[in-house]
Amino acid sequence: MRYVKLAGSDVPAIGQGTWYMGEDPARRGAEVAALQQGIELGMSLIDTAEMYAEGGAEEVVGQAIAGRREQVFLVSKVYPHNASQRGVPAACERSLKRLGTDVIDLYLLHWRGQYPLEETVEAFERLREQGKIRRWGVSNFDTDDLRELHNPDCATNQVLYNPLQRGIEFDLLPWSRQRALPIMAYCPLAQAGRLLQHPVLGEIAERHGATPAQVSLAWVTRDDGVIAIPKAVAPEHVRLNAAAGALTLSSEELRAIDRAFPAPTRKQHLAMV
Repeated sequence: MRYVKLAGSDVPAIGQGTWYMGEDPARRGAEVAALQQGIELGMSLIDTAEMYAEGGAEEVVGQAIAGRREQVFLVSKVYPHNASQRGVPAACERSLKRLGTDVIDLYLLHWRGQYPLEETVEAFERLREQGKIRRWGVSNFDTDDLRELHNPDCATNQVLYNPLQRGIEFDLLPWSRQRALPIMAYCPLAQAGRLLQHPVLGEIAERHGATPAQVSLAWVTRDDGVIAIPKAVAPEHVRLNAAAGALTLSSEELRAIDRAFPAPTRKQHLAMV
């Protein structure tokens, strides 16, 4: 597994996402077990949000990390409508309670909303001073948003990124690299739809004795400064995600993916799901 410097810590280039977890009580046991398996396999970064299942995913994470909190780099996100001077600390307290911890390693604004960025950042900084969070960052911010934010204390930007959604490569990704701002890529498997059926990914996977999903994860994390956070519940999928951290694609394989999924040639609206 390769590692990326994030918020002053070395974190695995492939972590664990939790979107859609916590929605079905019947799946709680399997979701907790999957996260614990991922931690054991080295995917110690876990990303969640108060939005996911309206706190249900945070509860799953809290159960999964009980007794192993020191092994985990914990990321959560605040709703934009809670991103006010008074709303942020209240939301953070609720998240801390659901997560069963006294500190969140990295706390993100989920996307821009009605409150001025300065107000949200001030609330984040107060939480950091109080020891409730270690660092803060943003999610779903385009280049202009980051320029407006203009704050070196922002630790990351979490955005949609996979071979089907390469828009950030035109300006956002280069801009972030120049400033050593790590990118967290959500939906790195494009929600496991048509991307994983593409013959080019299949051919590359066959050469490596891997799966198309592993090829996509290796592609997303091919450069330093990008962290992928796939979500998995099936034990085999968790194992394969972790193993993708050791997969390196050749220059020719990268060119083949470029031909199948062309890089952007102009500015694109930031894609979100």
